[in-house]
Amino acid sequence: MKLKERYRETIAYFLKNDPEPETELEYKDPFELLVAVILSAQCTDKRVNMITPALIAAYPDAESMAGATPSEVFGFIKSCTYPNNKSKHLVGMAKMLMEKFGGKVPAEPDLLQQLPGVGRKTANVIASVVFKKPVMAVDTHVFRVAKRIGLADNAKTPLAVEIRLSENIPVDLIRHAHHWLILHGRYVCKARKPECIKCGLSEFCKYYLKTLKTKSSI
Repeated sequence: MKLKERYRETIAYFLKNDPEPETELEYKDPFELLVAVILSAQCTDKRVNMITPALIAAYPDAESMAGATPSEVFGFIKSCTYPNNKSKHLVGMAKMLMEKFGGKVPAEPDLLQQLPGVGRKTANVIASVVFKKPVMAVDTHVFRVAKRIGLADNAKTPLAVEIRLSENIPVDLIRHAHHWLILHGRYVCKARKPECIKCGLSEFCKYYLKTLKTKSSI
């Protein structure tokens, strides 16, 4: 199967089975999503969704969080991963929003990446989810699934995977594709035990065709 055909089949499957995918992070506005995505680094969305209500109730916007200390924020997020670093990032992020962006979350990924705690992936998530920008955020799930299916099997880095996916997915579907691949990696194409038996992509998935199907025929 040629690469274009594999992309076409993958997109067709997701359009049929999950035409309007959404992030599993709960949020009400761009600031709350930015906070949630920063917290979600190496932490589950379920845990983040447990943390953010009390945190946002105390600091509902950039102005209020900028006036907090990292130790105060730490008290709300101590059950997530790396709370010391994340509390510093959150306060620093809020302060920069106030100083450089008038307290508003910017829409462009390059501006978002200027904020403490915001790397390329986080910036692309915010730009894609909130501002509907055609940018591809690549986390561990997207990286793994894209390579397994064969959408970016020769790409060695998250950036290389991002470029490959962005080149081959229609612009209007890029923000959907980010969620498709994340959710597929989270619930079906799991890191240790991919559930290929119930996967609708196995017919043309390189990982399945080269690994599991070959073993089953021996």
